[in-house]
Amino acid sequence: MKKAFRVKDNKEFQAIFKKGKSFANRQLVLYYRKKSGQAHFRVGLSVGKKIGNAVVRNRIKRYLRQSFHELEKDIRSEYDMIIIARQPTNNMEFKEVKSSLIHLLSREGLLKRSNKKRKN
Repeated sequence: MKKAFRVKDNKEFQAIFKKGKSFANRQLVLYYRKKSGQAHFRVGLSVGKKIGNAVVRNRIKRYLRQSFHELEKDIRSEYDMIIIARQPTNNMEFKEVKSSLIHLLSREGLLKRSNKKRKN
């Protein structure tokens, strides 16, 4: 994921937490905030130390980045998002992580169109 598509600054994280909306399932938590005039959505990832060791946390982040990369054309561009991984993600495969992410995004209306056919 390109640097322009990431939320890195702590102030931006805090603004999304405080002024944005949230939704969660058992595996992931999604915080999002509309930011008008933005050409591309931006994403911040958070995987806490309680989830597992560094290898496990980095694998989860890789899965999430790849999921966003594959869904890039389907996600609405005017949003900043933060994804927080929960404990069950440490035992999940890529397809399960992607499916969980699609569930969150579609539930909150952040997808441009339905992705039921593209869950591969």
